[in-house]
Amino acid sequence: MFAEIDTPRLKLIAFASERVVFAAGQIVFHQGGSPDAAYIVLDGETDALLETPAGRIALSRLGPNCIIGEMGVITGAPRSATVIAATDTTALRVPREVLLGLLAEFPQMALALMRDQIRRIVSAEARLAEATQGKEPVVVRPVGVEGE
Repeated sequence: MFAEIDTPRLKLIAFASERVVFAAGQIVFHQGGSPDAAYIVLDGETDALLETPAGRIALSRLGPNCIIGEMGVITGAPRSATVIAATDTTALRVPREVLLGLLAEFPQMALALMRDQIRRIVSAEARLAEATQGKEPVVVRPVGVEGE
């Protein structure tokens, strides 16, 4: 994702970001929380979990060089999942404004991020289908429909 960015700019990104460390089991951010930053995992692994009335559903495990929390940063919507450090994890916390600026300046980075998101969505859909197999179907109302 960062392959197109030259070294001086990468250094600026690092300077504008904060290195953070999470112990195994520590929450990186909560579902429903404010999307103030994204995180680039440098070392370790994180689990994305969907909080439901029936309990948590594991959506994905992401490791080094993966970005987490970017969906809310891009859309402005609350966090769509809770992310927990599966192992001791070191990450780079990239503020919202910095990430949005990068995506505007480097369209190929935005495209790479989109491809990654599509892969994650397909994987999450498969996990959700597996987790709900044999259970009563849930009726979902469309979001943002006028007149309802």
